[in-house]
Amino acid sequence: MTLSPAVRYLLRYTALAYIGVLVAVPVGLILYRTFEPGLGQFWDWITTPAAISALQLTLLVVAIVVPLNVVFGVPTALVLARNKFRGKGALQAVIDLPFAVSPVVVGVALILLWGSSGLLGFVENDFGIKIIFGLPGIVLASIFVTVPFVIREVEPLLHELGTDQEEAASTLGATWWQTFWRITLPSIRWGLTYGVVLTIARTLGEFGAVIMVSSNLPGQSQTLTLLVADRYNRGNEYGAYALSTLLMATAVLVLVVQIILDARRNNAAQ
Repeated sequence: MTLSPAVRYLLRYTALAYIGVLVAVPVGLILYRTFEPGLGQFWDWITTPAAISALQLTLLVVAIVVPLNVVFGVPTALVLARNKFRGKGALQAVIDLPFAVSPVVVGVALILLWGSSGLLGFVENDFGIKIIFGLPGIVLASIFVTVPFVIREVEPLLHELGTDQEEAASTLGATWWQTFWRITLPSIRWGLTYGVVLTIARTLGEFGAVIMVSSNLPGQSQTLTLLVADRYNRGNEYGAYALSTLLMATAVLVLVVQIILDARRNNAAQ
């Protein structure tokens, strides 16, 4: 079906207006309000002890969550792509669960499981290992909401790759590790990297699940997103805008990396 020029222009400008109202205008307002008091004040707001501590905690959570998602995500993708077994559909559904469940529900579930009076509360009560309202709880919540990204980016590539090269390597005497390192991993590197980028972005911006399992104490268990909400609720709107801008800058950087990876993956496919 060929659309007339008038219809094409109407659709184009409608889409631009839609994106502008929902994305460009709010972002522009935040940037305006952030830098309205001046660059010096912006710098002061993002270099307070609470802000630095929140940034350090956020980066620490990212540094823990990303390797764990890679270590467990790639083998899971291999199992799903290379094997047929009873319950495979159920496992696929469980992996996609974070896409359907509200992060707040995830936080409540973790409290019921790992809280002092929860099913696994003996970990805290008997061994003194505090899970909920501490760093482990934040990490668990972040892992739950980011589980699908690596798996869902790697699994399609494994299906596309097939098993011919891996079987040939095995026939020539390669061990499973040599086969994975020299054949499988190079073939899935773009999907894996893309999954890592998405994991980083989601971890940096997670709020709903984290606020349920964090004590939200400045300098102890307050991430950047929690500090933004805390500043806004306390009436420090400009401080909240400054941290929001910092998070947006990080998100833009992640988006740029994503675009570059997409371009390089498309070039490699051609």
